[in-house]
Amino acid sequence: MDPLTAGRSDARERAVHLLYEADARAVSASEALAALPIAPDDYTIRLVEGVDDRLGDLDALLGRHARGWSVERMAWLDRAVLRVASFELLACDDVPTAVVIDEAVELAKTYSTDDSPRFVNGILAAVARDVRPDEQP
Repeated sequence: MDPLTAGRSDARERAVHLLYEADARAVSASEALAALPIAPDDYTIRLVEGVDDRLGDLDALLGRHARGWSVERMAWLDRAVLRVASFELLACDDVPTAVVIDEAVELAKTYSTDDSPRFVNGILAAVARDVRPDEQP
């Protein structure tokens, strides 16, 4: 794995943890980020602040593609993974769709339930078809 890819994987993981923490503490992601004693890397900051800035739009997007699930009903970790990946699909044109989805599925495999990887993959594939119709995974 090249250093940029490894760095971004770590940044995604850190962003998911920060968003999870913010959800659990009922604070904004920006507040969770500001409370850190040492600021994380730039890509983590971009992801966390991007999710925080677009939270309503991201949740609406996820809600449209999560058939039978409201965003509020999703597991906290799955929701954090989906928010980060959806933000990347919308705002990070330099990251290929397949990479965004693969990384999100790996985070779900590592930190969530046995059913989460398939759940995350299905929703993100639908989101990708919506927001990146010319680049399919």
